[in-house]
Amino acid sequence: MDIRLNNTSQLAAFTKARDLPFFLQELLGVEYRHELLLAPTQDMLKRYRRKGGTWEEYENAFLSLMAERRIESSVDRDLFTGKPVLLCSEPTAEHCHRRLVAEYLQEKWKDVEIRHL
Repeated sequence: MDIRLNNTSQLAAFTKARDLPFFLQELLGVEYRHELLLAPTQDMLKRYRRKGGTWEEYENAFLSLMAERRIESSVDRDLFTGKPVLLCSEPTAEHCHRRLVAEYLQEKWKDVEIRHL
């Protein structure tokens, strides 16, 4: 599940929206889905990446956004059966919104197991 706001940038390389579904299906036999409800807003990204915002500010804003969007009931829970993988552009989970999404849903749904790869 691609939870990036921007999945078509040149920096995405082979993980661009137009290429990733093919690679995932051909190499792994898995389906691609882009879920914008689990992505930050453009303003949040700008404040954090370009305007010197702190991780704590970004984290608080994104947690508030998920609560406002009520992602625990807005996103189809069936999408999280099996072994879903959340894709974003950060190399580790420490400063990554995929970790925040996973932890938020774990808190709300209680039976979510998180494994960072």
